[in-house]
Amino acid sequence: MMTELTAEAWADALELYRYSYTSVSVVRREHEEWWLDAAAIMRGRTSDPRGWRSLDPDEDEDERRDDPLFPFAEAPTTPEDVVRFRQRVTELPRSAVQSLVVVLGIPGLEVAKAADFGRDRPEMERRARLILSRFRHGTRFYSNVGWKTESPDFYEQPVRLTDPFSRYGWDAGLIAVNDAEVAMIWYFDPT
Repeated sequence: MMTELTAEAWADALELYRYSYTSVSVVRREHEEWWLDAAAIMRGRTSDPRGWRSLDPDEDEDERRDDPLFPFAEAPTTPEDVVRFRQRVTELPRSAVQSLVVVLGIPGLEVAKAADFGRDRPEMERRARLILSRFRHGTRFYSNVGWKTESPDFYEQPVRLTDPFSRYGWDAGLIAVNDAEVAMIWYFDPT
């Protein structure tokens, strides 16, 4: 049975990312070109339209105070930027999204190296389903992660290939887009 999605349930679901360097933000979709809404997330100039919790691990860091875009390297602002960013992601089928949402909460993004994954998997998947319940059918999902099959299982296929959006050499994420909201769940690896 699915828990009703409330502010409290959403906050609990975001606990999926308590041990990883992952940001989670949702904004109201205000532009036909949704990349402009994603750019607002990247710049940290947004708040959740429902007033619900967001995760920003750099919120009080000096780097963010010096540069509101940190840790992202850039954000699309022009039509040319949008074209470039569009080429850096691939649409992910909804059937593959849950495993990516879970994996974005595992440091190193590799299930095989997560010692307690077998024990923790049911709870992680419950939280992932709660997060995804916010994004009704018809939502489109995009990722900068490469994959090999038509509908990948990120438990079986470790995240190895990404097109980084950050100042770090490696990051991976998911963008959810529908008519009402745009969300980014983004994992950073500063090593």
